[in-house]
Amino acid sequence: MSLDPSLLPLLCDPTDHGTLLYVASHDVLVNPRTNEVYAVRNDIAVLMPSEARVATADEVATLLEAGSVETGTVR
Repeated sequence: MSLDPSLLPLLCDPTDHGTLLYVASHDVLVNPRTNEVYAVRNDIAVLMPSEARVATADEVATLLEAGSVETGTVR
């Protein structure tokens, strides 16, 4: 499954309000500033800070090498 591309301009990190990187091949949104990873489940971004996990710098690099799309910060 994947996130609807029309939602990408509307998504931002719930904590620092910056952009996220969507990695469709892994169904995750990544905050490269904090190394937090948010899941995309059943085509829905789970952007609750309590549901985020902190990834290692190596894991974030691997995710981003898989290809990503930047989200927006439309408010």
